[in-house]
Amino acid sequence: MDPILFIQLILTGSIRSGTSVLYAVLGETVSEKVGVVNLGTEGCMLMGACAGFIITYQTGNPWLGVLVAGLAGGLLSLAHAYLVISCGANQLASGLAMLFLGLGLTALLGRDYVKVSIEGFNPIPIPFLSTIPFIGKILFNHDIMTYVGFLIGPALWFLMYRTRWGLSIRAVGESRAVAFSTGRNPVRIAYMGVFIGGILAGLGGAQLSIAFTHFWVENMTQGAGFIAVALVIFAMWHPIRAIAGALLYGGAYSLQLTLQTMGVGIPPALLQMVPYVLTLIVLLAWSKASKRAMPAELGKAFGAQT
Repeated sequence: MDPILFIQLILTGSIRSGTSVLYAVLGETVSEKVGVVNLGTEGCMLMGACAGFIITYQTGNPWLGVLVAGLAGGLLSLAHAYLVISCGANQLASGLAMLFLGLGLTALLGRDYVKVSIEGFNPIPIPFLSTIPFIGKILFNHDIMTYVGFLIGPALWFLMYRTRWGLSIRAVGESRAVAFSTGRNPVRIAYMGVFIGGILAGLGGAQLSIAFTHFWVENMTQGAGFIAVALVIFAMWHPIRAIAGALLYGGAYSLQLTLQTMGVGIPPALLQMVPYVLTLIVLLAWSKASKRAMPAELGKAFGAQT
């Protein structure tokens, strides 16, 4: 294969394969900024993928499917928020429970839709820009949810670091007691952060089923939600760095698919490990730096001050 074409395929695939994870990484970033780890991100993505696909199939309206997908992911995250914020449950245990709940619900609800396909969202070439040699196909020939996903990152950075809302989010994640003493309501803010995180994860699932694959299959996220939680650490809880993390994962995923297509002499099982192994290597390399950026209240039980 022509090396230039090979690079173009990998870079294009990194965007297409990384978009659903990007939504989830951004959502988990908001959730962890208020001090709540949501290992149920995978479940929220599955809920979004399944609900969005079903609604799109039944109505023929992918936009309505996206709306329902976001709500489905948000509602599952609210259940997690209730357990950890109002009931003081262990965040990791509750997140895993939400994961299995989402996995079971989507397997049940989506069983009649496994062998069907939808029109969904198709790539929209941006006039003039998509014809630019080499980079045109890489950057400017994607579905609408991909374009929106890469705009949400900078928008979320602005909201989080340049607005009073973002200050409240970060304050609760750093010290609930201090946030409470300044007149903020840590419980309400934490609920909001986790809910937004679930919505974005649901949208990531919708992008996977409605825009990327155009079909539904049980457990189609294949661990992408856990990858998203890991990439938040790589991004050091920063929305812009989250884009780089999602592209890194998407590139690794695209690489193993391209190599399989080329028929290289490597067992498929080993190639499928590439995205996950690369994620682990990156986490090891960034672990010390990430500790300094971690919200102080992350993972801690909500106490009387909330």
